[in-house]
Amino acid sequence: QLQLVESGGGLVQPGESLRLSCAASGFTLDNYAIGWFRQAPGKEREVVSCISSSGVITNDADSVKGRFTISRDNAKNTVYLQMNSLKPEDTAVYYCAATSRFGGKLAAPIPALYNVWGQGTQVTVSS
Repeated sequence: QLQLVESGGGLVQPGESLRLSCAASGFTLDNYAIGWFRQAPGKEREVVSCISSSGVITNDADSVKGRFTISRDNAKNTVYLQMNSLKPEDTAVYYCAATSRFGGKLAAPIPALYNVWGQGTQVTVSS
């Protein structure tokens, strides 16, 4: 069974950092692009950051550029999202998702392309 499990969420104050992890089980991520998405209460799910299977191509939402960094360690079958300078508007449930479309070679910021999703981890930024 293909599974993704997110971890690392929590409650932090504005300006602090968190690192989210997305671990795969039941399959290897070598040929999968991975995306991080988030959904705040009452809002639609939005893309945060995506990374190609090789890690060469990344694609970040304008709202997180310069603050968030996506990376991957295929040897550990894990993808990370380093989140710095967190803001209250970053509060949301964060999901990771995987796609093998296009051989995973694109970091496509399109949720519909991703067919394996994790259950999400809550990130709350509040003073």
